[in-house]
Amino acid sequence: MQNILFLMTDQHRVDTLGAYGNQFGTTPNLDELARTGTRFDRWYTPTAICTPARASLLTGQAPFRHKLLANYERNVGYIEDLGAGTFTFSQALRDRGYQCGLIGKWHVGTNRSAGDFGFDGPDLPGWHNPVDHPGYLAYLAEHGFPPYEISDRIRGTLPNGGPGNLLAARLHQPVEATFEHYLATRAIEQLESYAGEPFFLALHFFGPHLPYILPDEYFDLVDPAAVELPRSIAETFQGKPPVQKNYSAHWTFDTMPIETTRKLIAVYQGYVALIDFEIGRVMAAMERLGLTDDTAVFFTCDHGEFTGSHRLHDKGPAMYEDIYRTPGLLRVPGRPAGVVRNEFVSLLDCTATILELAGADPTPAVDSRSLLPLVTGEPVDWADDIVCEFHGHHFPYPQRMLRTDRYKLVVNPDSVNELYDLELDPDELLNVYDHPEQAAVRSRLMRRLYAVLRDRGDNFYHWMTSMYDVGDVTYDPSLSGLDESTYGK
Repeated sequence: MQNILFLMTDQHRVDTLGAYGNQFGTTPNLDELARTGTRFDRWYTPTAICTPARASLLTGQAPFRHKLLANYERNVGYIEDLGAGTFTFSQALRDRGYQCGLIGKWHVGTNRSAGDFGFDGPDLPGWHNPVDHPGYLAYLAEHGFPPYEISDRIRGTLPNGGPGNLLAARLHQPVEATFEHYLATRAIEQLESYAGEPFFLALHFFGPHLPYILPDEYFDLVDPAAVELPRSIAETFQGKPPVQKNYSAHWTFDTMPIETTRKLIAVYQGYVALIDFEIGRVMAAMERLGLTDDTAVFFTCDHGEFTGSHRLHDKGPAMYEDIYRTPGLLRVPGRPAGVVRNEFVSLLDCTATILELAGADPTPAVDSRSLLPLVTGEPVDWADDIVCEFHGHHFPYPQRMLRTDRYKLVVNPDSVNELYDLELDPDELLNVYDHPEQAAVRSRLMRRLYAVLRDRGDNFYHWMTSMYDVGDVTYDPSLSGLDESTYGK
């Protein structure tokens, strides 16, 4: 029975880690985890929004299946909690005699907390650092730390002239008083209480999700002048779904000077550095407690972040690599170090992996596949593409995506579809869906996406049947049951 430490962040760009090519050198602890374990270079979220992605991790089910499709803060009519009796890996681990803890962000429903699913730890609701939480306030008082206070706010300007969404601010507290330090401290205390018993402990930071609120040494850690702007900042939205331009206006990107964008990217990198420092504290505690050689360690996030890419912030109805491709690291004691895998894997695959590490049956995690065979560094028969989905955030907005080695197809029922050649256009600036020379590629990808969705039971495929060339079908698309003889059986 393997101990498991699951380190998770929120809204984390893959290119902020040195292990994935970042040059700032601000993630030494995560880079060490990559050096001593396995780095997955094509790790994707099943959907780029917090609650559905986290529910997928908990259940091993794709969002369309577990049906928890939106964050409750911006709920657009979807359910707000998992259905009664839904399988969760935490219950399976409890049944195996594991102690289970979750410190930090939960965000998997409204009425049921992490404790309702068998996790020890404080109930910390919401999508951002709950700096008014009684436990955190008691922590500040116990150590004589100053209260939460911010300045140097970075906002755009709304159409009415008022301030836009808060994107970043300077925090007037020492590092030891930050909510990130508080979470790491609580995680270390939980490790100490679990020592000697098999455990699963999740440490879920609320950051580096915006707003990026940091103390001086991290707010000013990276020089904005050294920041390289993303090439997709040249986005024009020409030939793209109009919702993307609308989202850019929502985040008031064009109301801010480019120097402000550089500062935002710098502060975001500082936020990642702060979290890396706190992860280092937890890893040092594991070593001190003699747990390192008996504990598998995961690091990943729920989804990525635009941070200026495509003239956007946050996430939304645009299935770009910035928010769908995420970091994924896994170190398992006794397995090879320094392994790099290029298979398309998913946050969903963590569920089956956790269950296998615990010696539990992974079968109920129906959309999940264990990563352990990949960690050995040996060839494995694995799908050469991946499907992702989105259902809306501020409003319903269904999308499906197929990502292959070279191409990405995005189906947008209300708008233009998207096709990107990632070999020639890695920044996804040119939508070539309607280009005549791409007809064969478009047809092949559409048929493949259709087949995957149909076989999964994702009813999005019904729309595709009537709208696109998906090949022969074996059922009456009207679902009338009156003309089945027209179709093959």
